Amino acid sequence: MIKLSNLILEEKGLKLPSLSFAYNALEPHIDEETMREHHTKHHKGYVSKLNDAMKGKVKSIEEILSNIKKYDDKVRNNAGGVYNHTLYFNLLSPEATTNPVGKLKEDIDKTFGSYQKFKEEFTNAGTGQFGSGWAWLTLTNDGLKVHSTPNQDNPLMSYSEIKGDPIIGMDVWEHAYYLKHKSKRASYIKDFFKVLCWKTAEENYQKLINKDNEDN
Repeated sequence: MIKLSNLILEEKGLKLPSLSFAYNALEPHIDEETMREHHTKHHKGYVSKLNDAMKGKVKSIEEILSNIKKYDDKVRNNAGGVYNHTLYFNLLSPEATTNPVGKLKEDIDKTFGSYQKFKEEFTNAGTGQFGSGWAWLTLTNDGLKVHSTPNQDNPLMSYSEIKGDPIIGMDVWEHAYYLKHKSKRASYIKDFFKVLCWKTAEENYQKLINKDNEDN
């Protein structure tokens, strides 16, 4: 799995990661108020509640997710919220590369037929997720898969129907888009692609491929 290096582990637990850009840097695609609320209220809330649930004894978020059935729903929901949001915010950039690059581009074309077909499938996963949840591009044992999960679940969890390592995660909870896009989730997804940094996605993919090669 991808280690989230900017998720700081302190003596008393996890600390909210800072963003690499200003709250207004993604405008006009994602507005400043949404970014500020999303990061300082929602993401911060998951960090605080996970620390509270674990009583400050968080070893690593990856370890919790790998053994999620050992924990109650409070840990499940908040550990997922911490990991998912950290990955999501890492993938956003005001200087985003708007098309896939490198090995990930090659494998997207090979798996889905083209970037446009991947984009359609990913969009359908996002719009088709009933209620709150996430859309994913995941590296599985059978290659790249597009799918969705409810609430704050993710493909690292044993609860997920499709299991593997997430490369791209898109938040489709209303708090990610409602202030600007209202009920138009599809419009938000179009704007998400305009700030999705494919260079970072390629870096995520390379880390997973290199790890697999080391393990074999």
